[in-house]
Amino acid sequence: MAKYRLAIVVGSNRRESINRKLAEAMARLLPDDFEASYPRIDDLPMYNMDLEGDRPAEVVRFTGEIAAADAIAVVMPEHNRSLPAVLKNAIDWGSKPMDKNVWRGKPTSITGTTPGAIGTAVGQQHLRQILGILGAVVQGGEAYIQFKPDLIGVDGDFTSADTRAFLQAYVDGFVDLVARLVPR
Repeated sequence: MAKYRLAIVVGSNRRESINRKLAEAMARLLPDDFEASYPRIDDLPMYNMDLEGDRPAEVVRFTGEIAAADAIAVVMPEHNRSLPAVLKNAIDWGSKPMDKNVWRGKPTSITGTTPGAIGTAVGQQHLRQILGILGAVVQGGEAYIQFKPDLIGVDGDFTSADTRAFLQAYVDGFVDLVARLVPR
């Protein structure tokens, strides 16, 4: 049986991104019939309609990866109570032209981490609104994670059984949504 193709979009361009660490730890919670990839977004030029006629290779690569995915997971930091510019730029490229919007109909989960006490709650709400407008099917529920230095061990797994159980339930809910919307 073919595996579900999950594109995990990490909304950070930091080399030592705590959101990439969270994304990789969460990917370990996926069942065997999911295959995760991490489309690159930090090399995309700023969206400019003037480039639509001859899209840069980086944009063609990115939008092709998202279009080929069965589902999307976004793991993002929060910048000034919103989503990071690098992530918004990637979303803009994927939404154009409107008849080739790569987000439409895709089962999508949103989570993220930051050292702040409310995690990425406000930024996720902005992203939920944007993706909803673009026609993505955004998973219900919320997963705001406060990052602490010991959240993820050197083995790449969660150090807290409670955090792991919470995120396993969130991932399981997303897996169920994908299975209902993308039947095999």
